[in-house]
Amino acid sequence: MFDSLSEKLREIISKTRGKELTQDNMQEALREIRRALLDADVNLRVVKAFIASIKDKAEGEKVLEGVDPSQQLIKIVHDELVNLLGTEQKPLDFSGSPNLIMMLGLQGSGKTTSSAKLAVKLKKEGKKPLLVACDVYRPAAITQLQTLGKEIENEVFTIPDCKDIQQIVRGAIDYANQNGFNTLILDTAGRLQIDTDMMAELLLIDRIFHPAEKLLVIDAMTGQEAVNVAENFDAQLGLTGLVLTKLDGDSRGGAALSIVYCTGKPIKLTGTGEKLNALEDFYPERMATRILGMGDIVSLVERAQEVFDEKQARELEEKMSKNNFSYNDFLKMQKQMQAFGSMGNMLGMLGLNIGKDDRDKISHEGEKQLKKMEVFISSMTPEERANPDLINTSRKKRIAKGCGMDLAEINTYIKQFDAMRAMMKGMTDMKSMFGKMGAMPNMNALGGKMGKHAINKAMKMMRRFK
Repeated sequence: MFDSLSEKLREIISKTRGKELTQDNMQEALREIRRALLDADVNLRVVKAFIASIKDKAEGEKVLEGVDPSQQLIKIVHDELVNLLGTEQKPLDFSGSPNLIMMLGLQGSGKTTSSAKLAVKLKKEGKKPLLVACDVYRPAAITQLQTLGKEIENEVFTIPDCKDIQQIVRGAIDYANQNGFNTLILDTAGRLQIDTDMMAELLLIDRIFHPAEKLLVIDAMTGQEAVNVAENFDAQLGLTGLVLTKLDGDSRGGAALSIVYCTGKPIKLTGTGEKLNALEDFYPERMATRILGMGDIVSLVERAQEVFDEKQARELEEKMSKNNFSYNDFLKMQKQMQAFGSMGNMLGMLGLNIGKDDRDKISHEGEKQLKKMEVFISSMTPEERANPDLINTSRKKRIAKGCGMDLAEINTYIKQFDAMRAMMKGMTDMKSMFGKMGAMPNMNALGGKMGKHAINKAMKMMRRFK
């Protein structure tokens, strides 16, 4: 989402590299930062406050000896971005028995899908959520929630043909107490615009049942309008937090940078993709580092821990060490990578100094080649997928005909797969060797240096593996 803003901020800051921070070049940098923020659709009053704060801090900052002025400017901008985004992560409030989380928003903001995503997240955290269908107005709203509930294997509470929201919520609370559910996620009705009837209904739920969380779901693609919607909801309901959806989209990001400052309410969750596991806690500092193109390694590691199955990883490592890595194993790895998210998103989280266009190109080409590889593997027999060494010339011709590729392309894929398999075996062998040598004097340090060399070599080989 912040690609354009990130590139502009990096470009502005790089112009101060190697120079002393003076009033003249600071004024020029601040003008360009102001322009970049306005281009990103950040609210004008937010831009004014942001620039004023940077100016005050930059003018009062002494240039530290041995520190590049551009690095000092990065720190100042980073700290102000963190302040703008809410300073620190605010967890959900789980007080209440059962706990009530009321999901609010206009139609099309992603409220129902976010409710299902939240249920997935809470189940991972050991809670037992119950989805409650409170949208009795939009056609098929209840059906949509029930469909999502089946997909994520989470129960949905409804009262057929009932239009009384209070009765539905009261019934859901009784049902939760009887069946051991500890969190109720209320998917309330949205409207095309904020109106009196809508607010009256939501106010009744709030005053009668006192939900611990009142989360407004905002589509980050709506820009300035998102701020107006959030301020209206907060004025009438007293929001406890915000959920930003479509944070992986191509919008300019102004809503995310404006909404906390304008409402004083924290962003608690963000939707980072279409998959139902793509809802994450929001960390202001991590987002600030990503906006400045510095990556987000912590979130990357956390995502990897969620996606990659530890048992499967150990099994794969054992197969690699015995050179038994098969095409079936490759497909398993690919499915886990798909659950991880897009290649472009991963590159952004790594903080690599790659422009948006180049990153999109790498992501597109990489994903395209992986899909072609999947088609190629799907054209094999089960025996061939399990034992790559079976594939001879006649089998290659049959596979080529089955997947609609020419023989030269098939040969290229097989060579790349064999190279990857050899590389993986080499890396596990090296890991085993360092494990045995670890107790010897100075071997840990040597292993660290050699390990870095192996990783660099592996990265070069992976770049050739399309």
